[in-house]
Amino acid sequence: MRVLILVGLFSFSALWLAWAGMPAEKPPSRPDVYLVTIDTLRADHVHCYGYDRIQTPTLDSLAKDGVRFANAFTPSPITNTSHTSILTGLLPSAHGVTDFGRPLVADHPTLAEMLKQQGYQTAAFIGAVILDSKAMAPGLDRGFDFFDNFPEHSQTKSRWGRLERRADDVVRRAEAWRDAHPAGPHFMWVHLYDPHDPYEPPAPYSAQYKDHLYDGEIAYADAALGSFVAHLKQRGWYENALIIVVGDHGEGLGEHQEETHGVFLYDSTLHVPLIVKLPGKGEARTVQTQARTTDIFPTVLDLLSVEAPSQLDGESLKAVLEKGEGSDRALIAETDYPLHFGWAPLRAVREDGLKFIEAPRPELYDLGKDPGELHNEYEPANGAVQKSRKVLADRWARMPRPAATSAATTAPEPAVLPDAKDKIGEQNLLHLAMMAAEAGKSEDARAALEKVLELNPKSETALVQLGSLWLRAGEYQKAAGYLTQARQLNPNDSTAALYEGQAREKSGDLAGAKAALETCVKLNPQQSADARALLGQVYLRLQDYGAAEDQFEATILLQPEHLEGHLGLARTEILQRRFDEALKELVPLSKAHPDEAEVFELLAQAYSGLGKETEAARAKLRAKELAKSKGQAK
Repeated sequence: MRVLILVGLFSFSALWLAWAGMPAEKPPSRPDVYLVTIDTLRADHVHCYGYDRIQTPTLDSLAKDGVRFANAFTPSPITNTSHTSILTGLLPSAHGVTDFGRPLVADHPTLAEMLKQQGYQTAAFIGAVILDSKAMAPGLDRGFDFFDNFPEHSQTKSRWGRLERRADDVVRRAEAWRDAHPAGPHFMWVHLYDPHDPYEPPAPYSAQYKDHLYDGEIAYADAALGSFVAHLKQRGWYENALIIVVGDHGEGLGEHQEETHGVFLYDSTLHVPLIVKLPGKGEARTVQTQARTTDIFPTVLDLLSVEAPSQLDGESLKAVLEKGEGSDRALIAETDYPLHFGWAPLRAVREDGLKFIEAPRPELYDLGKDPGELHNEYEPANGAVQKSRKVLADRWARMPRPAATSAATTAPEPAVLPDAKDKIGEQNLLHLAMMAAEAGKSEDARAALEKVLELNPKSETALVQLGSLWLRAGEYQKAAGYLTQARQLNPNDSTAALYEGQAREKSGDLAGAKAALETCVKLNPQQSADARALLGQVYLRLQDYGAAEDQFEATILLQPEHLEGHLGLARTEILQRRFDEALKELVPLSKAHPDEAEVFELLAQAYSGLGKETEAARAKLRAKELAKSKGQAK
């Protein structure tokens, strides 16, 4: 992803005019900050980085106005994780967002929070649901007055607007917000997701780059960024701005057999563009100093004269920007994504022209003579290996130890798990299946997953995904078969237990559903409202009313607005002829959900049980009206 941060400062010309006694418009006391990120951007696929197969005029123009870092790197090849590092100045193992859905805890201040404390209006505009703070990136909205999340219940089956927004759409939203908030200062983060797969650039880029569509996505995102920059220029917000453009991570494109990103820590997915345009009219310069995306957070604060938190992994680049060069910063890179598939996590150190990767089969590369990282020179006694291992050991020693029940994945002994280098073929197929499923191509997804099982019959991930796909297709017994196999491989997988419970309940296997769902709620007691509601339904069908009531009450305790929990509890009370108690549930529910036919059906039963036939008839009529209108809508 690319990050664009615009910070308006006093211009030299304004200061000179003021000194000379000439009238000049007084510049703002505090500058605006504009942060724009563009996803999955390899540095070596940008024109100003020497790539001739693409046109990126906006990035090239920014580089001509500022400083281009030739050697900038991300600590993580995963979108959520890398963005959190940009916004906090911390490594993944420090901020804790090492996986999708893992929340950013309040202990770590974000750039938005720091600037909000300085009186900034703050807003964020994201291009993908994986950065949605109400879905897969909880906590990332901290400090933002406005965070442009995706609709909770999308009405479209298209990926556009449901999973992803085109760059032009994101930019339009950002421009509209900025125009509607003229009073400053402002901090804006704009995220453009387009270069991420699937590579589907719109016209004319789909035709211009038909043989290399990834580049077409980059060219399109560059054009959208150009519209945003043009908007800033038209409004007079560009000249006195600090602009930082950076990628969040790169893309494998088949190098080291990695088609996309997330698994490995090679430069193909870690090397990103970093371009800094300083206030005023600057001269184009290229800096060879190695920098990290964790350096962005302290750099912005330093340029704004805001004191940074004491515990940061990044360092300010202000001195490098002023002097043109500086000492290299050692990169520590981390990925826990392989743990998704039962493979070893990876750690890397990039320093002094060498790359060390800690893995079950460790790797060492001399990047000066082997920039493609193709010739492993690892020897345990190598001085660089020992130095890098000490860097990682020191890092590990400073980290707080996770609780015994934590899902933290910073364990220092990866050798007990398979090496991802031996499994990358499986991961490519798993990713292909995920993208096919997202696009509604279930048959293609299942075919890819079956190929995974041919490579590895014990792939729990493939078994769970196949079970999920067959569950959605209504093939409940087939789904249960795959999910049972998955749970035999990993008895602690609460998601597989939930899916198996759903499949067995749908197929009428109530005993099997009960067993699976009971396991699910034991494994995940605090986050299993849906599982508890379904378990309550199973108990109800088994006529175990006391157990059903317990589960529905637990559902409501976890999620007070859980409709199925309230309906289940009322249904249980009616079956036990506790009509007064059922009414206490249903009357408020009828006001909160006036369009739910089932609420009024149960309300009619409760009134009838109490002999209130007029009220029962009225509720029954309302239920029929709602059922009829719902049927017509279908």
